[in-house]
Amino acid sequence: MAQFEIKRLIPLELFGYDISFTNSSLYMVLALVLISGFLIFAMNGRSLVPGRIQSIAESLYEFVAGIVRENLGQEGMRYFPWVFTIFIFILTLNMFGMIPGTFTVTSHIIVTFALAAMVWITVTLIGFARHGAGYLKLFVPHGVPLWLMPLIVPIELVSYLIRPISLSVRLFANMMAGHTMLKVFAGFAVSLPFVAKAFPILFIAAFTGLEFLISFLQAFIFTVLTCIYLNDAVNMHH
Repeated sequence: MAQFEIKRLIPLELFGYDISFTNSSLYMVLALVLISGFLIFAMNGRSLVPGRIQSIAESLYEFVAGIVRENLGQEGMRYFPWVFTIFIFILTLNMFGMIPGTFTVTSHIIVTFALAAMVWITVTLIGFARHGAGYLKLFVPHGVPLWLMPLIVPIELVSYLIRPISLSVRLFANMMAGHTMLKVFAGFAVSLPFVAKAFPILFIAAFTGLEFLISFLQAFIFTVLTCIYLNDAVNMHH
């Protein structure tokens, strides 16, 4: 499990709290620099006939824009920059973790919970800003008989409150489990006799391809759920 260990690179303390710059912090900063550099470079000399780099950037834009339009409608495009930032940041962190010898930031629940809590708080604030106290109607499904309300409202409230937990655990668990399994089979490949190494090596090769797919899917799922929660706050569809 050493691959998940948080290491202090620059020890820092503020008012008795440990705010050290760690390997986790380093990869988040690297992700920010890489994303910013890539997008600025890709769109700096944009043309009607896009080159390879510009095509990748435009494809990412259209992919996320499609998710936003599908879940929120054209009006929801005002939230596109926020949603796009979430998607590209998580995707980059996930892909960093696929490089041998690197650190997988999203395999730590404190990071994924911070992202999920940010989404939940932002969505809740948007909901109350747009609808005021009327946003509480979200917990009162339309068409439910009055006598069922004492049962339905607490269920709706609890399901709303656990959103950041379910959102964070899904991302953290998938990334941690996948990397742990890769390490276990890598250990088998090293410890087994030469003639028996083929199976774990073939499995690692196949599972690595699957991990790349899972890394993308987890960023996609996180983004889609963000849009679904945002749709509840914006359009009050229930």
